[in-house]
Amino acid sequence: MSDAEAAPPPPSLGKLFWVFLVMGATSLGGGVVAYLRTGLVVRQRWLDDLTFVELLSISQTLPGLNATNMSILVGDRLRGGMGALVATLGMCLPGAILMTGAAFAYGIGGDDPWSKAFLHGIAAGAVGLIVVVMVQLGAKVLKTPADYLFVAATAAAVAFFKVSVPIVLLAAGAIAIWWHRPRDRDSKGDPK
Repeated sequence: MSDAEAAPPPPSLGKLFWVFLVMGATSLGGGVVAYLRTGLVVRQRWLDDLTFVELLSISQTLPGLNATNMSILVGDRLRGGMGALVATLGMCLPGAILMTGAAFAYGIGGDDPWSKAFLHGIAAGAVGLIVVVMVQLGAKVLKTPADYLFVAATAAAVAFFKVSVPIVLLAAGAIAIWWHRPRDRDSKGDPK
């Protein structure tokens, strides 16, 4: 959000629970990041893209599911500890109920070729949603050629050299701090 746009007031706990409940019930697999961005940045305007990317970065560096971690971070940012609790419950409750039912159904018909074809299609759709979010956020966050180099180096380290994700993120963060450090300052820290 720009400085000219006023941030909306924090949502009620009920609204926070409901929005995360809907996102938890309608997001599929890897597509959850797209649903989170659409729900939190575009529809509700509770976050701007930069804040969303910052919280997503934190959630991806911590153990656990990105959606759960994002629920905790966003809920806490908007309504404190109780907000974190209700957002997390909203996000996790639909999945817990649906996965219990899906596990039961898969136990009955998991070898059915139609079931396998359906799951294959859902997986492809989830990858497509990830690509859309990557392009949308990349256009807003990646500003310099060095930013694109960080993306390529991170992807190559994980995909081709099998470097652990936490190690890659820590290294990329350290290098980015050095690269984006304030420059052209005198001994007092003032710009020259």
